[in-house]
Amino acid sequence: MRVVDTLSTCLEKCTKTIKETKCPRTNMTQRQDGEQTPLLNSNAHSTSSHTSGTDRSDTMWRSMSGNSLLNHRMTPRQRMIASNGSVANDLEALEYAYINESVGTLIEDPEATSAANEYTRIQEDRLLNVKYKSMDYDTCENKLFFEEETKKGYKFVLRKQLFRWVVMFFIGVFTGLVAAAIDIVIETVTSKKYLLIKDFVDKCVKVENDCLTVPLLIFCALNAASTFLAACLVVFVSPCAAGSGIPQIKCYLNGVIIPEVVRIKTLAAKAIGVAFSVIGGLAVGKEGPMIHSGAVIAAGISQGKSATFKCDFRILEYFRSDQEKRDFVSGGAAAGVAAAFGAPVGGVLFSLEEGASFWNQSLTWRILFASMTATFTLNVMLSWYHKVPWSLSYPGLISFGIFEEDNYLQYNGVELLFFVVMGCIGGLLGGLFNYINYKLSVLRIRHIYRRRNKLLEAVIVAMVTAASGYLLVYLSTDCESLGKDPTEHPVQMFCRDGEYNVMASLFFQTPEASVRSLFHDKTGTYHPLTLGIFALLYFLLATWTYGLQVPSGLFIPLLLTGAAWGRLCGIGLGYLLKDQESWLHIYPGKYALIGAAAMLGGVVRMTISLTVILMEATGSVSFGLPIMLVLMCSKWVGDLFNEGIYDIHVQLAGVPFLNWEASSLTYGVPASRVMSHPVVTLLPEEKVERIYSILTKYPHDGFPIVDNYIPDLAESATFGRFRGMILRSQLIYLLKSKAFKPQNGEEPVVGMVTRSDLARFRVEFTKGKLHLVELQLSKPLEPM
Repeated sequence: MRVVDTLSTCLEKCTKTIKETKCPRTNMTQRQDGEQTPLLNSNAHSTSSHTSGTDRSDTMWRSMSGNSLLNHRMTPRQRMIASNGSVANDLEALEYAYINESVGTLIEDPEATSAANEYTRIQEDRLLNVKYKSMDYDTCENKLFFEEETKKGYKFVLRKQLFRWVVMFFIGVFTGLVAAAIDIVIETVTSKKYLLIKDFVDKCVKVENDCLTVPLLIFCALNAASTFLAACLVVFVSPCAAGSGIPQIKCYLNGVIIPEVVRIKTLAAKAIGVAFSVIGGLAVGKEGPMIHSGAVIAAGISQGKSATFKCDFRILEYFRSDQEKRDFVSGGAAAGVAAAFGAPVGGVLFSLEEGASFWNQSLTWRILFASMTATFTLNVMLSWYHKVPWSLSYPGLISFGIFEEDNYLQYNGVELLFFVVMGCIGGLLGGLFNYINYKLSVLRIRHIYRRRNKLLEAVIVAMVTAASGYLLVYLSTDCESLGKDPTEHPVQMFCRDGEYNVMASLFFQTPEASVRSLFHDKTGTYHPLTLGIFALLYFLLATWTYGLQVPSGLFIPLLLTGAAWGRLCGIGLGYLLKDQESWLHIYPGKYALIGAAAMLGGVVRMTISLTVILMEATGSVSFGLPIMLVLMCSKWVGDLFNEGIYDIHVQLAGVPFLNWEASSLTYGVPASRVMSHPVVTLLPEEKVERIYSILTKYPHDGFPIVDNYIPDLAESATFGRFRGMILRSQLIYLLKSKAFKPQNGEEPVVGMVTRSDLARFRVEFTKGKLHLVELQLSKPLEPM
């Protein structure tokens, strides 16, 4: 029985029946374990680099709330209960090693738990968040890697280069199709919704009785129902689909693993949810989420498999590495920008400026190709939908319309001073916007963390937005002739026959249509008081809305708010300088564009990409200088107070984002403040028991291989001579593939003892039908 007990102890520590997975091609000899405490050859120079993330999921970490493991896996404790066994048997759980309750649950081994707690205490003095880890972007150039590369040959390299372009083409096509579907659904449903409300309002006005509360209740109910559905998709399907997704994609391209950020269910929740959000009348846009949608499409197509549906098409396997996936996600993000604004060059620059941390010349060409493809696909689909096939007059989800160059976008040198002042105003308002939104986000994190509270908040915001807009339309007396009507469904309200309510033209249509109205309506269409009230209200609503648990974009609300106060500035300048009309071209629509750029730049703090995006959206190159000056001034002024809105939300998420340049205040911070201590090292040959213990105690993603080091020796002056690195994913791969060698003798390992083998042995042994030697162990086990 001692031998059996010893065998059981070894099995508890060293073996686990795992499901078969398709392994990358390597020259590694895979052997089965089953003898004593086997040794693992972890020489960094002989480990296949193909184990460094080819099959890794991007959802390897727990969510920040401390719920069960991502991608709906059970926690180690849940797996133990389900299997009625020890958690320590699960080698697959090593890929999800966490250190304390706020991050996850370790095995219930007192020794391991004590070591983990000590590690947590040490890390509390560090500056980096240990909840997250980076992707494996570095190629491990070892012996097996070079052997694999030399076998591929020229045809393989040529085929791989060709398929990079093919994948980028399909990324652009599917991004354009998704964008077209979102736009068609929103336009169809919102048109019917506003037509229904208009009919109810007109009937109430004609009968002259107090029934205007009926349209208000219908309006609030429709918006609340649509917003509730959008929130349900986020809360119950994919929490990562909340917001625009730009902060998450920035972190992903920066090299940080973000839970479920590029899953297909996230795409479904994002695309369907943003349609419901816009239909629900929230102060949101559909353009920002297209960036996230494009990134998810790129990640899915390039890998040739789906973790959500658990299917593998066994294609494009040579792209299943973090380096390749990162490049395709960059192309998907750029394609999303191109589809949103009809700005393929702006999409490339956005991916470069805000997203990708790694760049090369060939990648630039492929990303531009994907962006052009997305714009063309969207253009064709929307042209067919609007019954003007092949006219190709719908390059993006938002169109600023055609500006009349001779009238609108001409400017005088003196006006550049006005533009600079407006840029400073945009920076101030942007800093205020970010400050208020930051405070609201902190309140949400602290108090609105239950699912029902998140749903309730979204419904309340939708109803407040609908009620406040309806109330302004009800109280407004700003009326204009129908000949100037820019809306599809003009609302008369209390205006005279042949006139429409101007405030209703801003609220009773999609935000994109309202932006076009502010850009192109003739001088005198809007009363200054109407613009001022609308700008103030929409500013507050946009501040409150961004951060709700619904898919939402921020570009359009900022453009609409800025266009309102920018047009107001144009009206004021026109009144003050009406005697200078002979040489000053003061057109309110032009200043609406400047105000929109200033507001957007003051909040998001982008310069290069945003300048090109607005130039491509307006179709005017000559107006590029004023746009660039405004964006620069708004960024500089805003940076005096706080960071951009996306950077703020990255910090709120606690993600260790690596900026292009270190802060000037970090020169006095020693490297030891961000490094882990003590150093966890491995020898060229290690026992499985120690490797398993290290993987469960420490969340490091890589371990140094050293010589001349005695582990657990307190007198050791150094940690050994550095020989190389081995990744966590590589160690797990070696454990799963049982690349062990026996500790005693040179006899080959011919089998592995599993739980079922042990159970059968115990039953048969009592009957005298089976003996220990029949378990195919090369030698008896020794006590560990």
